[in-house]
Amino acid sequence: MSNSIKLAILGLGTVGTGVINLINDNLNELKRRSGRDIIITEVGTRRQRDDIDANIMQNSDLMAIAASDNVDIVIEVIGGTTLAKDVIMQAIKNGKHVVTANKALLAEHGNEIFAFAEENNVHVAYEAAVAGGIPIIKVMREALAANKIDWLAGIINGTGNFIMTEMRDKGRPFADVLSEAQELGYAEADPTFDVEGIDAAHKLALLASIAFGIPLQFDKVYCEGITGITLQDVNYAEELGYRIKHLGFAVRRDSEKAGDAGVELRVHPTLIPQDALLANVNGVKNAVLVNSHPLGQTLYCGDGAGAGATASAVMADVMDLIRVLGSKDSNDQSNSDQNNHGHHVPHLAFIPEQLSDTPILRADQMVTGYYLRVHAYDSPGVLADITRILSDAGINIDAILQKPAHKVGQVPVIILTLPVVESQMNLAIEKIEKLETITDKVVRIRLDELA
Repeated sequence: MSNSIKLAILGLGTVGTGVINLINDNLNELKRRSGRDIIITEVGTRRQRDDIDANIMQNSDLMAIAASDNVDIVIEVIGGTTLAKDVIMQAIKNGKHVVTANKALLAEHGNEIFAFAEENNVHVAYEAAVAGGIPIIKVMREALAANKIDWLAGIINGTGNFIMTEMRDKGRPFADVLSEAQELGYAEADPTFDVEGIDAAHKLALLASIAFGIPLQFDKVYCEGITGITLQDVNYAEELGYRIKHLGFAVRRDSEKAGDAGVELRVHPTLIPQDALLANVNGVKNAVLVNSHPLGQTLYCGDGAGAGATASAVMADVMDLIRVLGSKDSNDQSNSDQNNHGHHVPHLAFIPEQLSDTPILRADQMVTGYYLRVHAYDSPGVLADITRILSDAGINIDAILQKPAHKVGQVPVIILTLPVVESQMNLAIEKIEKLETITDKVVRIRLDELA
């Protein structure tokens, strides 16, 4: 192997351009750290760009680039789950290592991609797929390798966090803040992936697999967005000492605790205490809180998107792969058999044959506390009826707040509960809504103390 590492960058949008700029700006540092000359030999772009160095070949045929003999590492930043998958599989087939920022692709097809990479003795690195510049993948795969991870909770979508922060701090309605997020470039013209939690669910699927050593199972992530959150609920939560954040949770539950044994994978708005570590992560910042044994709780926070943050994560992966290439070269390929894991951390942190079939719990098996907002006629016995139904369902009340009437003769009642299996809460809400004194659907938001 020569002393140079040849890169191909597929996609010249915000991230691809950011990678080129980072390499140009920090080329000397990269060489000092890796001991190699890092050269961009090819870029994949639909149209010729005048701002690209003339020594770099521009090509719209991404499949050809993925098979090129002039490339050691393929960086995929085109997005999507169709062409991107074909290109990555082509690169793997041709012995190229891959770096990708494509969380949707990995969440939905990662099991197949990682297995194919193992068969071909190459690596697919994906630090940039989750939380931008925060090195959470490396931390969980390497720094926490000796720990048993019990649960993690994360603010893993900056758009949703920006919206919730603005609603709380400035009293602005959801639709107004969403429009500003789109103007600022935080949200797409179609913001569905962000505000409905799909983007966060993709990332959570990856984090959960690394945390618990389970196959990727995006289709089993419970997903709830923030479009139904009102200023009314944001303010009531604050009054009760909580804040509403849009969080992703991966929780390992055993049979000794409430509910069924298995793994919870869920994305939803959540009330958390105002003094919780995640409560003061605001704006477009991302953060992941990991609870592990014996280390305890650790928080990882920073920019979750943007050219600089994502390019930093991409190049961190490139640097790791350069070391892998150097290690194999120095060993004269003596460890090149396809089942060797000696020179790299397994894709999902656990040896592939050691991934477990731990069941993913259904939504009605999840265990959380709840915030309930019930609108009722202001008449005697209403509160007693509600609390009786909750008690009969085995649900313990932690706090009750009755607010002044919004409509003549009607009052909102706010109830916080201790953790309960969701199926029990479903039955209780169904009975509450059937009371003649209840004037509207019960609003529920899950609650977690993060302890």
